[in-house]
Amino acid sequence: MSERPITGTAFYQYLAEQKLMGSRCRSCGRLHVPPRPLCPACYGDEMVWEEIGGEGKLIAFTAVHIAPTAMIEAGYGRANPYCTGIVQLDEGPAISAQILGVDPSQPEQIEIGAPVRVAFVQRGEGEKERTYLAFEKA
Repeated sequence: MSERPITGTAFYQYLAEQKLMGSRCRSCGRLHVPPRPLCPACYGDEMVWEEIGGEGKLIAFTAVHIAPTAMIEAGYGRANPYCTGIVQLDEGPAISAQILGVDPSQPEQIEIGAPVRVAFVQRGEGEKERTYLAFEKA
């Protein structure tokens, strides 16, 4: 799909373009999200970019009240917790991301198995602006 090298930098460039991308191994066919330059399954090095549909289900989550610096700068913390989780994508791989559209102050109401879809979150300003991967309740 692209001539971009399979790197973390390129992954974030695709996120900025509102695309969720993974890498598929030409040797064994496995799909990896986030992308890998080498296949951890067969150690193949013929990886190609593949766009992911962005739908899946929530398989694990946690409500975060003590946020790391980047999330504090985004306005999260003790008074404004956020939810992060693992999403099992319809294409197979699982990936960690922020979960939107849920109430982290009431985690008992967040459902394992809930359908989610990809969301792209913009944070920062000017040269520090960056797009982050998230998922929201479908």
